[in-house]
Amino acid sequence: MDWLNMPPMAALRAFAAFAESGNVVQAGAALNVSHAAISQQLRALEAHLGVALLDRRGRALELTSDGAHLARALQLGFGAIQAAVQEISQAGAARPLHVTCTPMFAAHWLMPRLPGFQAEHPDIEMVLDPSGGIVELKPGGVDIALRYGDGNWPGLAAEMLLASPVAVIAAPGLLDGRRVSAPEDLLDLPWLEELGTTEATHWLRAHGVQEALRGPRTRMPGNLLMQAVRAGQGVAVSVRCFVEEDLAAGRLVELFTEADGRGYHIATRQGVLRPEARSFATWLRRAAGPG
Repeated sequence: MDWLNMPPMAALRAFAAFAESGNVVQAGAALNVSHAAISQQLRALEAHLGVALLDRRGRALELTSDGAHLARALQLGFGAIQAAVQEISQAGAARPLHVTCTPMFAAHWLMPRLPGFQAEHPDIEMVLDPSGGIVELKPGGVDIALRYGDGNWPGLAAEMLLASPVAVIAAPGLLDGRRVSAPEDLLDLPWLEELGTTEATHWLRAHGVQEALRGPRTRMPGNLLMQAVRAGQGVAVSVRCFVEEDLAAGRLVELFTEADGRGYHIATRQGVLRPEARSFATWLRRAAGPG
């Protein structure tokens, strides 16, 4: 199709509205513009096509044969567009709300609160995908990703949900009186990591430690990680808000903390969210608010 030779869409919409109503005032009301704007668009369309679409000899505007031919084509075309949009919209509304987050975030923050969302929105079907890997947000796929970081992800809109620094933690029994004053002091200890992540390597390299870990490294699902850390099975990197009670109770020791302004974000594709996703994002903000 030669799109360059097509008339402006605004002119075609104005003509279709006039053809349906037979009146420029009613056509303007249907498109929420003035009747003068409709008249201007009709003349612009005739000038673009080089033919008369309207017979102006009588008191009322009438369609010429060319005008009637175009009106029938536009009725079919806009009708097909409307049907397709309605079908797509209905399919989108029927699709479950798809949310992804790390298993750690799901186990320690989201799942204890999720019944509140379900009670408020029993009509919204939801798919929760706990994954340690970065999931690409595509149309028709994941609606909301709850990601940890600084929020600077190209192509995504990100809003801080839960600000919290990263902490390196361990059980007192694992340290057994060991003095830890530098990251290098942790190289020969066992490390635990959430599946799909590389927190240990990333944290050590960020602190200038190029030497490889000498102790064993074990990867496991996030919902099991904290149990293993509390049992003294290894050192781990965690978002501090998840271990504050353990630190206060002395079950864990905080070895290093990174107060760098990072946290969990509501990450979405740029643009308008589906109503279900908007409802979930609104609920998330309330759930993370004071109290």
